[in-house]
Amino acid sequence: MPQHHYRFIDQLSTILISSLLLAGCMSEPEDIPITPGLKAFVGAQIIDGYSETPFEDGALIIRDGEVEAVGTQTTIIIPTDAEQIDVTGKTIIPGLINTHGHVTPTPYTEANILRQLQLYARYGVTTVVSLGGGEQLGVRLRDQQETPSLTHARLYLAGPVITAETPVEARARVNEIADMNVDLLKIRVDDYLGTANKMPEAVYNAIIDQAHERDLRLMAHLYYLEDAKSLLAAGADFVAHSIRDQEVDDELIDLLNERGICVCPTLMREVSTFVYESRPSFFDDPFFLREADPSLLAELEDPKEQEAIQNSESAQQNKFGLEVAKRNLKKLIDEGVRISFGTDTGPRGRFQGYFEQLELEQMVDAGLSPAQALVSANRDAASCMNLERLGTLEPGKWADLIVLNANPLEDIRNTRDIDSVWIAGNRVPDGID
Repeated sequence: MPQHHYRFIDQLSTILISSLLLAGCMSEPEDIPITPGLKAFVGAQIIDGYSETPFEDGALIIRDGEVEAVGTQTTIIIPTDAEQIDVTGKTIIPGLINTHGHVTPTPYTEANILRQLQLYARYGVTTVVSLGGGEQLGVRLRDQQETPSLTHARLYLAGPVITAETPVEARARVNEIADMNVDLLKIRVDDYLGTANKMPEAVYNAIIDQAHERDLRLMAHLYYLEDAKSLLAAGADFVAHSIRDQEVDDELIDLLNERGICVCPTLMREVSTFVYESRPSFFDDPFFLREADPSLLAELEDPKEQEAIQNSESAQQNKFGLEVAKRNLKKLIDEGVRISFGTDTGPRGRFQGYFEQLELEQMVDAGLSPAQALVSANRDAASCMNLERLGTLEPGKWADLIVLNANPLEDIRNTRDIDSVWIAGNRVPDGID
């Protein structure tokens, strides 16, 4: 047989063997079982809270409630045994942290506390610092939340707001509340627009000193610029509302920046004092109405209640206070002061979850960029509260996040276009359990 025939046969054999091997490789792969607690979110834009720019075509790997890896699909190896969640075209952001809310239902039962925490979560608020109110039951629930099975908002709390008439009484009260094993303490130094007596300086000095003796930080509710300076000079650790009587000055800014003190604007607190003088536009928002109590809405629309607010001097003064607060917010952030997101939600007419969404809009209206508003509500909020495992989507942190249908960096109101909320990598259920 000619030599070229042998070469042809060898080539044909090689082709046949290669085809058989290829056919074997292309056979149906074995099903790989999903590892419980392992999830991969793929395809979304990811705003992780600490990177300068979002990850496009992102990948977020979650294992046992914690972030394992985050990046793009070209840089992250997606485990073959992960449950893959296709979020193409969506945006992922860290969950919102409200550093000044209230979880104080009446009656104060476990079921009612959880109901409020679930409500917050459904609106994208994955952590709430309850600044005032709360009892031992709340502390117990806080102690149970470090688990990969969590599905409601995390809770941290200050316990009852400290009141006292004398320095001796003040120290005793600090010890009583500190013994509850709370996360921080709170006082109010405010005359409520001339309708009440302020806490004396000697009393709040004693409270601040005793709080630090007990290794607890002191959060100060205030209104006036001069009170803010006095409280910071005494060692207060957090400004729990805006300064609303006048423009902040260099002296205050220096006091804040020297110790890295955070300011929590709570702009919606001011809005809530006058917005019900007429029917608010958000009463027509389906995103609001899906959780609102119709009986409360009827009360707030009662003409007598509206007339009372129209005739209220304090309500009208708070309109002025809101504008001062917004100007001060812009000046503070421009001067490098850390802003800690908060709303003072919880009391009647301050709607938990929904008002946090409106707060972001108020902050942008004050001059912050959407990115600055979001940072105040995740990374900086966690930092201001010393919540080391929260606030950003970084390896080793809890996987608390919101999947949005639209990009909030383009329009902050897109934070309301929620696809799903996840806490410790668990999807928050719709509706009240």
